[in-house]
Amino acid sequence: MMPIDLNNQTIQVPDSKRPGQTAIYRNSSFPELIESVKPEIKTTYDIFANGLSISRNKPCFGRRPLINAQTGEYGPYEWETYQEVSDRIDNFGSGLLDLFENTLNIKDSKAHPVGIWSVNRPEWTITDITCSAYSLFIVALYDSLGPEAVEYAINHSELQIVVCSIEHIPKLLKISEKIPSLKVIISLDPFEGPGSIISTLDTDIIAMAAEKNIHLVEFKAVEKLGETKKKPHRCAAPDDLTCIMYTSGTTGLPKGAMITQDNCVISVSAIYLRYCPKQTDISISYLPLAHIFARLADWMLILAGSQIGYFRGDMSLLMNDIQTLQPTFMIIVPRLLNRIYSNIAQATILAPGIKGAIARKAVSAKIERLSSGGGVNHAFWDPLIFNKIKSVLGGRVRTMITGAAPIANDILQFMRIVLGCSLVEGYGATETSAAATGQDLTEYTAGHVGAPFPANEIKLVDIPDMNYLSTDKPFPRGEVCVRGRNIFIGYYKDEEKTREVLDSEGWYHTGDVGAINERGCLRLIDRKKNIFKLAQGEYIAPEKIENIYVKEPLVSQIFVHGDSLQPCLVAVIVPDPVALNKLAQQVVPEETLDYQGQCDNPAIQEAVLTQLNYAAKKGGLLGFEMAKAIYLETDPFSTENDILTPSFKLKRHQAMIHYEKRIAELYGKLDIKNEKAIFNKQQQ
Repeated sequence: MMPIDLNNQTIQVPDSKRPGQTAIYRNSSFPELIESVKPEIKTTYDIFANGLSISRNKPCFGRRPLINAQTGEYGPYEWETYQEVSDRIDNFGSGLLDLFENTLNIKDSKAHPVGIWSVNRPEWTITDITCSAYSLFIVALYDSLGPEAVEYAINHSELQIVVCSIEHIPKLLKISEKIPSLKVIISLDPFEGPGSIISTLDTDIIAMAAEKNIHLVEFKAVEKLGETKKKPHRCAAPDDLTCIMYTSGTTGLPKGAMITQDNCVISVSAIYLRYCPKQTDISISYLPLAHIFARLADWMLILAGSQIGYFRGDMSLLMNDIQTLQPTFMIIVPRLLNRIYSNIAQATILAPGIKGAIARKAVSAKIERLSSGGGVNHAFWDPLIFNKIKSVLGGRVRTMITGAAPIANDILQFMRIVLGCSLVEGYGATETSAAATGQDLTEYTAGHVGAPFPANEIKLVDIPDMNYLSTDKPFPRGEVCVRGRNIFIGYYKDEEKTREVLDSEGWYHTGDVGAINERGCLRLIDRKKNIFKLAQGEYIAPEKIENIYVKEPLVSQIFVHGDSLQPCLVAVIVPDPVALNKLAQQVVPEETLDYQGQCDNPAIQEAVLTQLNYAAKKGGLLGFEMAKAIYLETDPFSTENDILTPSFKLKRHQAMIHYEKRIAELYGKLDIKNEKAIFNKQQQ
């Protein structure tokens, strides 16, 4: 059994403590902040060149071809080698420069932006690498962005060229008068022949583009143009922009975070050194590449010369893509982990009879072993139970990184032992080029997000009005601040917002509240702005409450609401259909109800609330932190209904507006006077 290591994972920089803040913390394995993983790697193109040098004739990017359009049948993954991808980069880059010179009449296109609007696919990353090789930079547009956000980003960044999938072209053409800078659209999809979907579009995009005086061209045509007009690389410098990434944000218009080549290289180097991808690794690219977490993870794998297979663009088909690809290295977000957990839990620890009893005994044994430092594998229980479960993710995953949102402690530990792999939680932001802190590959505990990456240092700053202080015992608490060469250089055309988060010493103020635990790891405990006060004066942190409720198998998604005019909380819940149906059979066995009918049934609603109350008490919630009324929603929260950001975070303000009527109805059903009486009695 591996001995438990309780040594601090951070060190404090000597003489760095100041009044109102902690000392500065660095990773104890890297007391000096790192440079690039290799001296010759200075740009993102250099990252690709490194992968090319070690995996030249090995698979690089893969996709599943559609082999039967009538049945929707897809084949196994087909691969392009690193050399083939390199040739495409040279061809597309040469053709792109020709478009700048001869179509846009821009003879020196250095430092010009190129927009990308598409789901993940090889051409997304090829465009990204191309821009680095030819001193351009990308503007990443989330595939799910609505017309207003797209219009804003294009105008704000003054895009003249947008590379996009064909279904977005009519949207761009319809708002062309509002985006006068746009002159060229490069279609990732063919206009005719195999793979064309132009016939399914409502608009004749070719005629419409000509009418709007917009040059419309296929991606492959640009590659063919470049093949006949080869131009040498003119690689970007470390201080040049690699991208403007519009942060999805939970309120207001997106902010354009300016990230340099050096920011990316340092961040990729840091996560590479911590998570050690191998040349033989295979990963699946499905989280939006317009999100920094996904983009930097893919760059890390490219650096190692690994393989990246792209999903088909449909999240409902993702699990089939994963099982076909059988990845060894994955990044994942809590939303997906929670769904996988729910499905596995229903079939194992929540199963009735002897099957459930054996599963609970097996999980208990493995959790105990993990908690004592014995690792995630078990010689007896793995062959009997868990090796079969691993097939849900293809059966070969050895490393998995979760981030972008918090994950419940027990779900993290459960998934570690069930999948039998290194499952680590990381923390960062667009503004930190994805990396701030991360757990070690040998981590056996949950409830923290690890130590600073080798590129970063962190500190906590007092928040007196929330009573979070660097002098708190037993652990210092305060706003998490991050510094390092991977910190972005500011928001594009927005000095005011830049000054709000970047101070004169280069510290990025995250707005997250953290504590440093006994092992020197960062524990996230609150958010400066995501907090509200109830009528009786109690402060509520809704994310903490939602993270407890979402562990209940009945809950697929949840939005907890409260305000200063009300004495209690209410919640909107998207129930898990399988778990809800099981409950409905117990509550109203005489009725045959579909999903909508189950959500509308008062008896089932009451039973769900009872289950939630049990989960809340088990999770340690106080009485005023528990939802007193719920609405069961059949339509999942999504980017399409503007309740989730493209990185799957809840847009609390938009959710409040969307459910304004439902919230009012929930409060109307409650006996508010009785609630106040109960509260007053509790205070006496």
